[in-house]
Amino acid sequence: MIVTYTESGWEIVTQRGHGLLAAEFCARWKLSDQPKRWVETLIACAGHDDAFNEFESQPLLTASGGPKNFNMCAFDAKASQLLMDMALTKNHFIALLTARHIAFTHGSEPKAKSFLSTLRKREKVWMKVAETTPNELDRAYELLELCDALSLLICQNILQPEKRSLEISNGPSGTTYYVVMEGDRLEVQPWPFEVEKFRVSYEVRKIAKLTFKTDLEFRKTLRSTYPKRITLTLTTQL
Repeated sequence: MIVTYTESGWEIVTQRGHGLLAAEFCARWKLSDQPKRWVETLIACAGHDDAFNEFESQPLLTASGGPKNFNMCAFDAKASQLLMDMALTKNHFIALLTARHIAFTHGSEPKAKSFLSTLRKREKVWMKVAETTPNELDRAYELLELCDALSLLICQNILQPEKRSLEISNGPSGTTYYVVMEGDRLEVQPWPFEVEKFRVSYEVRKIAKLTFKTDLEFRKTLRSTYPKRITLTLTTQL
């Protein structure tokens, strides 16, 4: 989960909610620049965090009893295997993108070394099954990673005020993209989307209580908290 501390308590966006927001950006990508395996790329973008379900998974709390932000979580072999199994039962191109994302997020962790080595050994076979090429796979993953990065910047509430530009990531073909915010409006530079203006939304759960004794206590609170829907407008010019 993505956790932000505010004056009124915790603001929480679920991992799956963040993934859905990433897919909203991906879905609007310029038609002329979309990867050939477009639908599969979009589905992989939406589901790249689907194994991490806060209503089921644990641990959810830090040592001090607060909700644990996603970047505090170490590599989880069981969750990663579940994520790969979910992808493989869709198709092997989605599995390849998912494996790339696991390597991107956990590549520097010693505990992930064996798991990632196994994924690399299977990549050549999976690419034959998927009938794809390294270049095609790279281009699709670059788009997924860019949309994931933009979603994370928004869900963490770290966009810069006063229209100050913030780097998102490199996208397909190595282009570096930036985001500028004014109120509830965003501009991505250079503009990569098909339409000149569109809206996206995501859900935030606000929890006033700061500490919890157990994961179960926190999970019950998270389940019973109705989220607030946040809507943003993306436009070519603020």
